[in-house]
Amino acid sequence: MTTPTPLPENPRTDSLIEYPSLFPIKVMGLKVDGMVHAVTSIAEQFDPTFDAATIELRESTGGKYLGVTITVTATSREQLDELYRTLTSHPMVKVVL
Repeated sequence: MTTPTPLPENPRTDSLIEYPSLFPIKVMGLKVDGMVHAVTSIAEQFDPTFDAATIELRESTGGKYLGVTITVTATSREQLDELYRTLTSHPMVKVVL
Protein backbone atom coordinates (compact mmCIF):
# COMPACT_ATOMS: atom_id res chain seq x y z
CA MET A 1 0.00 0.00 0.00
CA THR A 2 1.36 3.41 -0.94
CA THR A 3 1.27 6.45 1.27
CA PRO A 4 -0.66 9.37 -0.22
CA THR A 5 1.40 12.40 -1.17
CA PRO A 6 0.83 15.12 1.41
CA LEU A 7 -0.86 18.28 0.23
CA PRO A 8 1.22 21.45 0.34
CA GLU A 9 0.72 23.48 3.48
CA ASN A 10 0.14 26.67 1.53
CA PRO A 11 -1.26 26.08 -1.96
CA ARG A 12 -0.52 29.70 -2.92
CA THR A 13 3.23 29.07 -2.79
CA ASP A 14 2.93 26.06 -5.12
CA SER A 15 0.82 27.84 -7.73
CA LEU A 16 2.31 28.71 -11.10
CA ILE A 17 -0.06 31.68 -11.25
CA GLU A 18 0.56 34.87 -9.33
CA TYR A 19 -2.66 36.44 -8.11
CA PRO A 20 -4.13 38.73 -9.21
CA SER A 21 -3.30 38.25 -12.88
CA LEU A 22 -4.98 38.35 -16.27
CA PHE A 23 -5.93 34.80 -17.23
CA PRO A 24 -7.21 33.82 -20.70
CA ILE A 25 -9.80 31.04 -20.98
CA LYS A 26 -10.95 29.54 -24.28
CA VAL A 27 -14.55 28.35 -24.39
CA MET A 28 -15.85 26.34 -27.34
CA GLY A 29 -19.37 25.41 -28.33
CA LEU A 30 -21.82 25.34 -31.19
CA LYS A 31 -22.20 28.66 -32.99
CA VAL A 32 -25.69 29.55 -31.78
CA ASP A 33 -27.46 32.73 -30.75
CA GLY A 34 -26.71 33.55 -27.13
CA MET A 35 -23.38 31.69 -26.86
CA VAL A 36 -21.23 34.83 -26.48
CA HIS A 37 -23.76 36.41 -24.12
CA ALA A 38 -23.82 33.29 -21.92
CA VAL A 39 -20.02 33.18 -21.66
CA THR A 40 -19.86 36.93 -20.97
CA SER A 41 -22.46 36.68 -18.21
CA ILE A 42 -20.54 33.89 -16.50
CA ALA A 43 -17.25 35.82 -16.75
CA GLU A 44 -18.91 38.86 -15.15
CA GLN A 45 -20.16 36.73 -12.24
CA PHE A 46 -16.59 35.79 -11.33
CA ASP A 47 -14.77 38.97 -12.33
CA PRO A 48 -16.59 42.25 -11.68
CA THR A 49 -13.87 44.07 -13.67
CA PHE A 50 -14.34 41.86 -16.76
CA ASP A 51 -14.20 43.89 -19.98
CA ALA A 52 -16.34 42.38 -22.73
CA ALA A 53 -14.36 44.42 -25.29
CA THR A 54 -11.44 42.00 -24.77
CA ILE A 55 -13.41 38.96 -26.02
CA GLU A 56 -11.88 37.21 -29.02
CA LEU A 57 -14.06 35.10 -31.34
CA ARG A 58 -12.94 32.43 -33.77
CA GLU A 59 -15.25 30.31 -35.94
CA SER A 60 -14.37 26.77 -36.91
CA THR A 61 -13.48 26.16 -40.55
CA GLY A 62 -16.96 24.82 -41.30
CA GLY A 63 -18.66 27.57 -39.28
CA LYS A 64 -20.46 25.12 -37.00
CA TYR A 65 -18.45 25.89 -33.85
CA LEU A 66 -17.34 29.08 -32.13
CA GLY A 67 -14.30 29.64 -29.94
CA VAL A 68 -14.73 32.44 -27.39
CA THR A 69 -11.60 33.58 -25.57
CA ILE A 70 -12.23 35.57 -22.42
CA THR A 71 -9.56 37.14 -20.24
CA VAL A 72 -10.50 37.40 -16.58
CA THR A 73 -8.64 38.81 -13.61
CA ALA A 74 -7.80 35.70 -11.60
CA THR A 75 -7.75 36.37 -7.87
CA SER A 76 -7.51 32.81 -6.50
CA ARG A 77 -7.37 29.15 -7.42
CA GLU A 78 -10.86 28.74 -5.95
CA GLN A 79 -12.22 31.48 -8.22
CA LEU A 80 -10.74 29.84 -11.32
CA ASP A 81 -11.92 26.35 -10.31
CA GLU A 82 -15.48 27.60 -9.81
CA LEU A 83 -15.38 29.57 -13.06
CA TYR A 84 -14.28 26.45 -14.97
CA ARG A 85 -17.01 24.37 -13.28
CA THR A 86 -19.68 26.93 -14.14
CA LEU A 87 -18.55 27.22 -17.76
CA THR A 88 -18.29 23.45 -18.33
CA SER A 89 -21.75 22.86 -16.85
CA HIS A 90 -23.43 25.35 -19.21
CA PRO A 91 -25.47 23.53 -21.90
CA MET A 92 -24.05 25.64 -24.77
CA VAL A 93 -20.44 24.92 -23.83
CA LYS A 94 -18.64 21.86 -25.22
CA VAL A 95 -15.01 22.47 -24.12
CA VAL A 96 -13.19 24.85 -21.78
CA LEU A 97 -9.41 25.28 -22.02
